[in-house]
Amino acid sequence: MNKKKINIVLMFVLGFIFIGCDDYLSVTSPGTVDREFVFSDEESARSALYYGYETLRANRSLHSVGFFWNPVWGSDIEDSQDLYDPGNAGISEKWFYPNGTSNYNIDSGEGTEVFTELYKTISIANSLITSFESLNNFEEIMTGEPNSLSDIYGQAVALRATCYWELCRWYGDVPHVIHAGEKAEGLVSRYAIYDYHIKKLIEVEPHMFRPGEGTTRADVMNRTYVQGLIGRLCLYNGGYATRRTDLGSNFHTDGDGNVLSFDDWSVEKNGAIYGRRSDWKKLYEIAKTYLQSCVDNPGTVVLHTTDPRGVGKNGQEYGNPYQYTFQQMHSGDNMTLADESVYEIPQEYNYSSDRPAYIGRPSTGGNGQAPCVACGQDRIQVHFYYGWFDNNDMRRDVSVTVTGSNGQGQELIQSFDRSAWGRGCGPGTNKYDWNRLPAPNTQSYGTSGINISYMRISDVYLMLAEVYAALGDDGSALMYLKIVHNRAFPHNNDPNFNKFVTDCGSVYNAVIKERALEFSGEGMRRFDIIRTGILPEVAVSTRQKMKAIIDGIRNKGYYEFENGNQIPAYIWTKMVDAKAMYGYRLTTQTPEGKENDPVLFPGWRGQYDDWGSLVPNVASQNMTNVAIKGLFRYIIPGSEEARILEEDGYQQTNWGIDMLNYESDYATNLFAGYTDADYAAKNPPIHLIPNTYQVLLNSGITNGYGFRQQ
Repeated sequence: MNKKKINIVLMFVLGFIFIGCDDYLSVTSPGTVDREFVFSDEESARSALYYGYETLRANRSLHSVGFFWNPVWGSDIEDSQDLYDPGNAGISEKWFYPNGTSNYNIDSGEGTEVFTELYKTISIANSLITSFESLNNFEEIMTGEPNSLSDIYGQAVALRATCYWELCRWYGDVPHVIHAGEKAEGLVSRYAIYDYHIKKLIEVEPHMFRPGEGTTRADVMNRTYVQGLIGRLCLYNGGYATRRTDLGSNFHTDGDGNVLSFDDWSVEKNGAIYGRRSDWKKLYEIAKTYLQSCVDNPGTVVLHTTDPRGVGKNGQEYGNPYQYTFQQMHSGDNMTLADESVYEIPQEYNYSSDRPAYIGRPSTGGNGQAPCVACGQDRIQVHFYYGWFDNNDMRRDVSVTVTGSNGQGQELIQSFDRSAWGRGCGPGTNKYDWNRLPAPNTQSYGTSGINISYMRISDVYLMLAEVYAALGDDGSALMYLKIVHNRAFPHNNDPNFNKFVTDCGSVYNAVIKERALEFSGEGMRRFDIIRTGILPEVAVSTRQKMKAIIDGIRNKGYYEFENGNQIPAYIWTKMVDAKAMYGYRLTTQTPEGKENDPVLFPGWRGQYDDWGSLVPNVASQNMTNVAIKGLFRYIIPGSEEARILEEDGYQQTNWGIDMLNYESDYATNLFAGYTDADYAAKNPPIHLIPNTYQVLLNSGITNGYGFRQQ
């Protein structure tokens, strides 16, 4: 949100009094706005809406830290940098409560404020919605083509629905407050909540503007986003989840109050069971309608299949439309949005954004260094980096990095030393990087200004492909899958696309794998494996794969994947002056024919080209980039090849060998709370978050799934 909007919001907030702002679950729903004030003019109504957006943006634990660590930590492709400690709240949540839910301290979790903060946003949205619906000319406003007021009303409905989507996917069943002045108390089935908001979104969707219509952009919840959100809610509503069984046989109802039946995978344990509602196809049909409409007319949102940047001023070759999307989020200008964002949360440059501080390319630097600190809490599991990507898939280097920064304008290898905070624990996420900002702030880790894409158009394409495949229309599913898949390959074409699908076993499986390749490090995969019902299976298979990798390194010095890549025990590295060699330090897409260049491959790494202008004490730093040999191919230590490299200044550097010292962290403790025995017994995975004692006390609700009540 830019400064102008923030100032409007602040003026608006000062114009009325919120009652009970300190606790949104202990009193009558606060944020009740004086209706005459809101609708004294359109701008005052819009200001109230902006304040709602600001509360969502400021809820940083939701999208940058706290709860968000769980999905970027706890999947079969993503991991954390922390040592395994089942007594640590974050570790316990991410690996499904290895000490059991009854032993979990419900007041110790990461981001516990998210629950009440979301109800703050809901309260603001409810005030707007209730005020709109009380207007004498409401029906007139909501008739015919979109207008400014119908669009504001639709945005408020979308904002509220988004909050309930977040609440239900994290907590399951929650209080459902839909009118201004209501107290948030009592539990309502998540399925009834989803149904209500799907229906409400369908009502407002025709009366909203798409991006590019008038002044509407993707920094507000627009018609294109609402269509995608309808599809998203349907997939979660009709997907697998662990639900409570201790609330009575009639508790789980649909939006019309009808008791639901379920297709369950698991047995019952901890008062819970893992399954999906039996009428899920009905929801997928709804999703198909609105996702198709979104793809057919997304407004100005576009899926780039070519990179518009061409060649850089110093000869850099770009040529990667996938990376271009994330580069746009690094613009440093909060008026610039990524072309592929359906809805994007803008962050003010040098003012806000915790990326890459918590999610992104790591840096061991401190505040005031080059670059600023970025702990990069999320890591990418090595089997995913080496084994899942086709070697021609241009998403791999954009998504995953084997180097970070050291705070002195130098590139730094990310070792597998689990104790090396900020520079260990293996490959990191590469989509958000201090080095890719036009003039990076070096004063504070939380001020990068990198925007957060809440929904990208590729997500809409792949949700649509998933729906078609689930409903048996493989032809349509392949069409949309191929669009997203091919744009990740040179010249917008993967000649092995058919083999990719065949190797996955089905079109549906190919779509789900494509989602992992497209959204790694973005917090999607954990929820994808939950809602598609494959969580129990991948918990077991991921442990097996990582154990095989470590055994291979221990016994042979490397492990070879099916695609031919090898992860070796050691690599060979040396520091070089990239600017003297190439004219730039921050590398781009590896040029064709340069795959053996140890500085340009892997691509999308290096350093900001002019750290010295921002941090003078690194102005004389010339040896900035790491040259890497043997990253994907085993070089025998002591061999003639190794000797020649060492004569050329390379050093033998620990790589996969360090995983042997932390085998429990990298392999045996993955999904520690969901064991092989749990899988064999078909026990339900507990993937949800408990509420704190204070929330339970204020709202009159209870924790389920075996969690404590205090």
